[in-house]
Amino acid sequence: MGEEQIKQATSEGIAPIERMMDGDAQPTRAMRQDEIDHLLGLDAGGQTEGQVVGIQAMLDKALLTYERLPMLEVVFDRFVRMASTSMRNFTADNVEIEIASITSMRFGDYINSIPMPSLLTMFRAIEWNNMGLMTIDTALVYSMVEVLFGGRKSTQPIKIEGRPYTTIEQSIMRYVSELLLIDIGAAFDPLTPATFKFERLETNPRFATIARPADAVILLQLRVDMEERGGNIEILFPHVTLEPIRDLLTQVFIGEKYGNDTVWEAHVEREIGHSKMQLEAVLHSKMVNLSDVANIKVGSTLVLDHAVDDDIAIRCKGVNVFYGKLGRMDDHVAVQIDKIIDKKLRESIGC
Repeated sequence: MGEEQIKQATSEGIAPIERMMDGDAQPTRAMRQDEIDHLLGLDAGGQTEGQVVGIQAMLDKALLTYERLPMLEVVFDRFVRMASTSMRNFTADNVEIEIASITSMRFGDYINSIPMPSLLTMFRAIEWNNMGLMTIDTALVYSMVEVLFGGRKSTQPIKIEGRPYTTIEQSIMRYVSELLLIDIGAAFDPLTPATFKFERLETNPRFATIARPADAVILLQLRVDMEERGGNIEILFPHVTLEPIRDLLTQVFIGEKYGNDTVWEAHVEREIGHSKMQLEAVLHSKMVNLSDVANIKVGSTLVLDHAVDDDIAIRCKGVNVFYGKLGRMDDHVAVQIDKIIDKKLRESIGC
């Protein structure tokens, strides 16, 4: 990765100085021009293509400013939970997904670090009108195919043959990529509407150029475990892709202010709608003496101060919530609602 390359480059660059400071070396010996150039990262002839060494590598790394995006970490955490559920449903197997790291680097360094062969999914963020990249390593591709086609579980590492991916393998991983893109969009939804559309699959990193080599990117590295099998998924967002929502992503996460979880709200609303409430249709009530109640017998008549056409009250927990007319429907007594009491009053008593 980028940091390892810089450490290696820095160690290579300062090697001449360490040799000069060694006890066996002559302290008066001057550095040769090629050693100076190598230390400063100016020795183009001794570098491989795209490699920066020495002090130049350190300065180049310093130019890569990394602004913390607290809300993006929250979005990624929510995405992992949703993706784990989606993958379990798809594979009918025990799938665990966890975040390995969230780092910032340059796009060129990332492209150079991708092992071959790998499956690279290029996708478009519709609302932000820019691109992103998802990389699925070969181990996960083979593991997914084995799980879906009933392969035997084995603790032995999967042999990577270096052959091109078959049409079946690419079709399966395209479907997996589309599932993950749906979950990424759903993870962003509480913060801002986001739709990620599959563009195409690539197997050569050189053909997956969605940004300039010097552009800064955010890299999410995931570890996927399916019992004895698994692999890695990497999702990359250029900073320019996230620029339209940068102000939202730099906010400090406060649970009460993090949007609305529509999925959870719908679930709670649905469960509340299934709860049972008892309604009472009260014809009328009247105050009577205790002695009169004691003298009531079978056949006694109670005279109420209530006309036949007057409304009756529908009560919930002793509070009137509706008024209506008493009637009949088929063989059942029925009440036709004529008036609804204040909605806020009904909500206050849970009706």
